[in-house]
Amino acid sequence: MGIEFAGIGGLILLGLAIWAIINIVNSNASTGGKVIWTLFVLFLPLLGFIVWLIAGPRSDRRLA
Repeated sequence: MGIEFAGIGGLILLGLAIWAIINIVNSNASTGGKVIWTLFVLFLPLLGFIVWLIAGPRSDRRLA
C-alpha cells in the first residue's frame, strides 16, 4: 500500500513538539526554565515531549 508510517509519525511528533514549545513559551516559568525545556523538547523530541507532558511548566490559562 506504500503509506509511509515513519513519515506520518514524524509529522505527528513535529506537531506535538511545536505544541509543547508554544505552551512552554506561554507558561509562567522563568526564562532559564523556558530555554532548558525548549532545548530538551527540540533535541529529544519524543522523550522531551513525554517528560514535559508529565512534569513541565503549565500555562496560567484557567477555564471560565
